[in-house]
Amino acid sequence: MPKTTLLSSTTLSTSSENSTNLPSSPNVGRPFSRLRFGQMVIVLGLAVYLGAVPFEGAWIVPGIAVAMVIGFMIEASEIHEGSDTPSSMTPPTLKEISRSLPGGVDTSDDDDSASGEEGEEKQGEELVWREQDGKSVLVPKFYMPKSKKNLLNRPTTMSEVSKHNKRNDCWIVIESHVYDITKYIDCHPGGWLPITNMAGKDCTDAFANYHPASIYRNLLPGFYIGECKDSLDGTEFVKEHRNIRQELLRRGLFETNTYYYYVKYIWLFFLLATSISFTLLAPTKPLRLTGAVFMAAFWQQLAFIGHDVGHNAISHKKWKDTTLGIIFGNTLGGISLGWWKHSHNVHHIVCNSVEHDPDIQHMPIMAVTDEIFDANKLDNAGVYDKEQNGFWSTYHMKWISPDLFSRYLVSYQHWLFYPIMAVARFNLYIQGFIYVATAWKQDAWFAKRFQKLEFFTLVGFVTWLSLLVSAMPTAGERVQWLLISHALAGWLHVQICISHFTMDTYHGHAYNGADDDWFKMQCFTTMNVDSWRWFDFVHGGLQFQIEHHLYPRLPRHNLREARALVKPFCVKWNVPYHELGFVDSNLELVAGLKSVAMKCREYGLGGIGGFKESQIYEGLNAIG
Repeated sequence: MPKTTLLSSTTLSTSSENSTNLPSSPNVGRPFSRLRFGQMVIVLGLAVYLGAVPFEGAWIVPGIAVAMVIGFMIEASEIHEGSDTPSSMTPPTLKEISRSLPGGVDTSDDDDSASGEEGEEKQGEELVWREQDGKSVLVPKFYMPKSKKNLLNRPTTMSEVSKHNKRNDCWIVIESHVYDITKYIDCHPGGWLPITNMAGKDCTDAFANYHPASIYRNLLPGFYIGECKDSLDGTEFVKEHRNIRQELLRRGLFETNTYYYYVKYIWLFFLLATSISFTLLAPTKPLRLTGAVFMAAFWQQLAFIGHDVGHNAISHKKWKDTTLGIIFGNTLGGISLGWWKHSHNVHHIVCNSVEHDPDIQHMPIMAVTDEIFDANKLDNAGVYDKEQNGFWSTYHMKWISPDLFSRYLVSYQHWLFYPIMAVARFNLYIQGFIYVATAWKQDAWFAKRFQKLEFFTLVGFVTWLSLLVSAMPTAGERVQWLLISHALAGWLHVQICISHFTMDTYHGHAYNGADDDWFKMQCFTTMNVDSWRWFDFVHGGLQFQIEHHLYPRLPRHNLREARALVKPFCVKWNVPYHELGFVDSNLELVAGLKSVAMKCREYGLGGIGGFKESQIYEGLNAIG
């Protein structure tokens, strides 16, 4: 791979020199690469398998599975080395950019003066790379609004912006430009929670990583009200870490490698077909239960595809990725994509915030931090004061407090963690149906477009899984099959938990200044898992959580290349970059859970209300 040179400025030239001087892959043009060989092995194994199953030859599948895994690892190794990646592509010209964005970009040689108050002002010559439908495009950095009647009469400050931090009064800063988006919050396709969690903040990096280039031109100008004179844009640290994203875009690494996903789809089909074949055709109980093992592998690998489409990281088109994700992900996996997106979008914005991140709010079963147990106070009347014990979850819209039962469970959470992970998937099924039933309250934009589709696909999952399990000869075998498949699929939940549970937590909102800007907060609250290149397919991109949280729309097959830029940058600027092997990550996780459990015991277990005041009771009755 050619040596990487970071861009020295966010002002990019459109000269032919810059348009063609891109790093090229050493594998381009190779007539017979390991990628092709790996694909041949997989397809050959699949063909032999399909020929064997009709003749009740399911017993030969383990051998074929080994061959296919070898082929898959060969394929994965080649893709991560850059074969057929977009890095060799030439950036588009300005005319091509104009055609790629709705309304286009003015590339004429007209006079630079404004065309009048009601006309669109001529844009500056400063260009930046942005992502549009998975393509890297050079576009003007800023678009002025057609009308100037809503503009402030003076530059503002971050202190003033921070006062507008509510759902009904929301200002944000993007690249030193101030926008009043109050009227848009309830129309936001990603829900209102992510926006309100960034209200009154500089959200330049969050916005860039979740929105295509067209939004900068078509939506933002209508909400522009002025300039912020003390944003973080001028600091060297911010300039340099934003140049990393510019470099990734310049290389074309936001473009999805379709071959990568073709192989993934073949792999998923193999796992599902193998599971069904073993379950229905195998002559003995052990072989039939082997079908549960393959089903667990299928669900785990399918979840990674669901994660990709949830971030619009395959087609990079929200409607397409969401629709296909619901049809195939919900129907085959049983986990609501709508529920996942609603929760996960918030998680990415406020990662590891005690009050705001739903991914670390697991009371009454687990607690990531002991801070919610440090008070057992009574009010002036001698009554238990719920507000002094625990916190208000802005996601669940309820108080989460340490009642008697939750304290007891948390005090043993380091022993309960893996058993909980073994059955956690059943809870996700329930969460999906609850979300579908209440989607209008939580995300009206999503509910209007996808609520019915979500419901029917989730019912479809329950239907086919019930039919499959009911085909087994005894009730005991059916229960064993369900428990084995779901327990092994719990590997996925462990992979998710190790990424954040041992990292820093905090109260309130981040992004208050240079000490907790976007880049630093992702590194403070997220860790990587050190993995062999050929083993990456088992982790599904979750091993590069730091890079994923920094660039969530970056296709996972390019996360390793992003790591090569991010890690040296962290070393240079003394920013934590936590990375452990999978075993060490689990040991650290258990140690962290034990530490919280021991502190929970120190605070005592009694005197906090009865069963009807507990979160277990609320959960059983779907309260909150």
